[in-house]
Amino acid sequence: MKIKQYINLSPYQLLIFIFMFFILVGSLLLKLPIATTTSISLIDALFTATSAMTVTGLIVVDTPSVFTTFGEVIIVSLIQLGGLGIMSFAVLIYMMLGKKIGLKERMVIQQSLNQTSLGGVIKLVKNLFIFSISIEFIGLLILSIKWVPEYGWWKGIYYSFFHSISAFNNAGFALWSDSLMGYAGDPTVNIGITFLFITGGIGFTVLMDIWHNKRFNKLSLHSKLMIIGTFIINVVAIILVFLLEYNNPKTLAGLPSLPDKLWAAYFQGVVPRTAGFNTLDIASINESTAFLMIILMFIGAGSASTGGGIKVTTFLVIIFGALSFLKGKQDVVLYKRTLPGTMIIKALAISTMSLIFVLGAVFILTISEDAPFLVSLFEVVSAFGTVGMSMGLTFSLSFIGKLVIIFMMFFGKIGPLTLAFSLAKPKVNKIKYPNGDILTG
Repeated sequence: MKIKQYINLSPYQLLIFIFMFFILVGSLLLKLPIATTTSISLIDALFTATSAMTVTGLIVVDTPSVFTTFGEVIIVSLIQLGGLGIMSFAVLIYMMLGKKIGLKERMVIQQSLNQTSLGGVIKLVKNLFIFSISIEFIGLLILSIKWVPEYGWWKGIYYSFFHSISAFNNAGFALWSDSLMGYAGDPTVNIGITFLFITGGIGFTVLMDIWHNKRFNKLSLHSKLMIIGTFIINVVAIILVFLLEYNNPKTLAGLPSLPDKLWAAYFQGVVPRTAGFNTLDIASINESTAFLMIILMFIGAGSASTGGGIKVTTFLVIIFGALSFLKGKQDVVLYKRTLPGTMIIKALAISTMSLIFVLGAVFILTISEDAPFLVSLFEVVSAFGTVGMSMGLTFSLSFIGKLVIIFMMFFGKIGPLTLAFSLAKPKVNKIKYPNGDILTG
């Protein structure tokens, strides 16, 4: 009977079930004495496993001091599994065993990679693995230039390996208690880490599109929007972080030289989308900078990427939809392509559901936690965007607060529509009613 029920799960329900299963397994492994230097509670193990599996990076215990090498390997394994997708690994195993991949498995893969059609999903998974491992290896080599001379061969390679996987999958877990603050002005670490999380955050479909088509005018509409949107948002964010924090003695003003300030502004400008590392003390940033980062974290990275948030393309569809309405246009046209109405409705649904859950979570934290509103909002949006930055609230979260953030990390990773479709029962309505008017605005 249980097998039959499992088979009858929808692709959305199956995806959620698999994620929950691996989070539970990860929690139990992190609770083992061999995984920690000191005993941790089950809720802290669950929080850490969820943060790793959802590639978030929020922590309630200090990773380098609490977890052993075994525990760190469990964490980085969950990061890789969550970042590249459980079903992607399942496809790889199936192919190695020579088994046929059925329609239902393809549908789950389609949902996990946020693809619009079933066509080519297996090929995409193959390319995803080859590309991801290649980029992570390149990142390992770049970071080794800095950390092998500093820590020796074995520790230097291990640190480079861990942070390469963490960065490419936009996880934000670091093996230093202050994240990467010790390398705020270091060009190698700044370039290596940002190269990894920007590449991982732009989306696999975009990367494959660039690989095959080379020229910008031959790229798909999605790829064009992602590239232009990512570039503009990053440039604006870097400039604003530099200007807003330039005179803050606890952040940029406290750095010794202008190059250090520029590197730190660059890093903190691009990292909210959605990596979670930090080279500045996030608890000490100005309120204006914190609010800017909240906006960036809510927007997030690209579809079919290792990042979270509502996604850049969702944000752009809403913006262009609003502009088209203000200009009195009936359709949204981009690069001589008309966006279907269903796409605009989907973008609105994603944004509205995300906002409702974020506000609901913030409301609960204002009751359960003794923290300023902005700090609670920052924490919740960081969890939803699977970013991992914190203004210091994470370590002092109550039991209820931890459950709220765990849910928001999970919700942010699987996506609002996946959760909604897993709970809703699809109905086909063949009756069409006459139009009605409602006064709005």
